[in-house]
Amino acid sequence: MKQIFLSLLKKILKILAHLTLKRYNPGIVGITGNIGKTSAKEAIGKVLGVERRVRASSKNFNNEFGLPLSILGDWEKTEGIVFWMRVIAGSLFRLCVRDKNYPEIVVLEYGVDRAGDMRYLLDIARPQIGVFTAMGETPVHIEFFTGIEGIVREKAKLIGSVPTTGFAVLNADDKKVMETKEVARANVVTFGFSERADLRITNFSNNINEHGGGVSFKLTYGGTYIPIKIDGVLGRAPAYAAAAAALVGLVFGMNLVHIADALGKLNPPKGRQRIIPGVRHSVIIDDTYNASPAAMEEALRTMGSLKAKRRIVILGDMLELGKYTLQAHEEIGRMVPESADILFTVGTRGKIIAEAAEHAGLSNKKIFSFLNIHEAAMQIQQKVQRDDLILVKGSQGVRMERIVKEIMAEPLRAKELLVRQERTWLRKTGLYD
Repeated sequence: MKQIFLSLLKKILKILAHLTLKRYNPGIVGITGNIGKTSAKEAIGKVLGVERRVRASSKNFNNEFGLPLSILGDWEKTEGIVFWMRVIAGSLFRLCVRDKNYPEIVVLEYGVDRAGDMRYLLDIARPQIGVFTAMGETPVHIEFFTGIEGIVREKAKLIGSVPTTGFAVLNADDKKVMETKEVARANVVTFGFSERADLRITNFSNNINEHGGGVSFKLTYGGTYIPIKIDGVLGRAPAYAAAAAALVGLVFGMNLVHIADALGKLNPPKGRQRIIPGVRHSVIIDDTYNASPAAMEEALRTMGSLKAKRRIVILGDMLELGKYTLQAHEEIGRMVPESADILFTVGTRGKIIAEAAEHAGLSNKKIFSFLNIHEAAMQIQQKVQRDDLILVKGSQGVRMERIVKEIMAEPLRAKELLVRQERTWLRKTGLYD
């Protein structure tokens, strides 16, 4: 019965989204990639929102239900039959009675798990601007594809769908992303740290201080540069998101100064290397939203660049890697000794990280592995000391945000600061409860 309802709902949402786009004819910015889609979406929404009415959902509504939902309204959560009835009724009303506040631009996230997913989403909405954030060497969601090239081809369909009058915005630092230039019919513009990038990130710095910290960098374009500072977050991901957003803003004819003002007001997405005060005056880098090998590597590089009394790394399983599971976890483990003084792992795959870290030189006295996330959280809380710097990361199915909640200084602010605090998520258990 549930499957029949979901199948019918999917068809209704697709039809309503089609009709809504035809009625209001907004510009569409489409974002795909394996890393950084949601961060880029929020940054693009913030930049374009300076001069236009823009909708860019703060949720990762990127599948056959979420993408049309973003077209139909600015919804924050999806819960139950009553919610979907409200969506359908509200959408029909806006088709009959024109909504003068409907956005001029809709920023959409295109996620794929299987071959054919992108084609379905593009049948709903084809973008005039396509943004490809990053892939990495071993993408997540790869278990239902024949290999890395299969998932790249699937995501590249978004770039190939952008019309000749549009723009393909590509990450110049990612080889696989740049390969999609071959399928692009649109004007191609690039961003990144590379000297080849049209819009270049330079002078990047991570900063931790008594007030929290953040990142600072410059964006250089056409001989002009602007300084950017984003508080409350670490790592290169916010710089990539800001660069992609700045390039989209330039495509829309915006002034670089106005773009910089908007980027300085970014509120970092939850669970993406956000800085959170921890117990006993420790500092937590909360990177619990999800984990791909490339994102895990980036988080460890960030930790390695920071000075601290003790650096504690808490890593959970990386899921949906298929045949690459063993190799990916071993590679992460080999990076740990350069980035951490103490390692905690959670999950069966986490033990692979622990073993590889020990072989790479980290003392087994500094390595602790757990299968049960609650047991891990209790043990970790007891071992945290004043001024520790703590990274927490893992795939969303492992629910590593539960560990952050146990060691954060203000757990009553969990709903405000952490991912997956909605009722539907709180009712679910993690893989290793």
